[in-house]
Amino acid sequence: MPLQIVSHPDYDAGFAPSHRFPMTKYRHLMEQLDALGLTGGLSRPDSISPDLLRLAHDADYVEQVLACAVPPGIEREIGFPVDQRVSRRAQLAAGGTLLAARLALSHGIACNAAGGSHHARRSHGAGFCTFNDVAVASHALLAEGLVANVLVVDLDVHQGDGTADILGGNPAVFTFSMHAEKNYPMRKEASGLDIGLPDGTEDDAYLETLASTLTGLSRLRDWDIVFYNAGVDPHREDRLGRLSLSDEGLRRRDRMVIEHFRAANIPLCGVIGGGYSNDAPALAARHAILFETAAAFA
Repeated sequence: MPLQIVSHPDYDAGFAPSHRFPMTKYRHLMEQLDALGLTGGLSRPDSISPDLLRLAHDADYVEQVLACAVPPGIEREIGFPVDQRVSRRAQLAAGGTLLAARLALSHGIACNAAGGSHHARRSHGAGFCTFNDVAVASHALLAEGLVANVLVVDLDVHQGDGTADILGGNPAVFTFSMHAEKNYPMRKEASGLDIGLPDGTEDDAYLETLASTLTGLSRLRDWDIVFYNAGVDPHREDRLGRLSLSDEGLRRRDRMVIEHFRAANIPLCGVIGGGYSNDAPALAARHAILFETAAAFA
């Protein structure tokens, strides 16, 4: 069976190529996945409903984003104006992660070709993140009674402060973030487990730490679903990363995570997280590693 992949053309909100956030990577990623023959299980999401957004975000902030009336101070924290295309993109990406999670529960594994907006907090967005798609999807699945125990494995190079802020008080969810300690955000939010790595950490040291941590996470409880943020910004050539993983290191990382949980028959929903480069095709190739790896377990 082909890997279940969720994507939408409007994941690309049309930023100029010179923008600090490489919006064109979403288009390039889907072109690469198509060239690799991985799009046979492609689904298109609907925009997430406001009611589901309000499970994770303050109602006032949700209304501001939907009305494209986000205060300038919050837009500065996000890193771009929230116009109609950005608002639609945020709603679709959250809907995409929820759809991918549902597909993972049915098929064992599925990936959203966006998502991982882990800096968006309950009250506002930040760090190129408008809505926190993983937090929204977690709340939605819990509210529907589809799951009782949710694990978030966040391996983006930046700490998942927004996810910790939203989900930290929920006993049904455990959040794990492994990131560059000295990177953004400077003020971290306490996850269930945080591992801050020193600058320049390379493949072997990174993977040794990850392997022992995954074993410990599996001992905590019986997970009903894992959300895996497979950000590629730990790569040594990433503009906003401070770690030194290679392409092969990212591939070994993704295989380690996916194999660990699928061997235990735990559904896994992958999201792409961060990745920053002026070379959009090269960046998309790094993001494609998640899908290439996941396809072997579909």
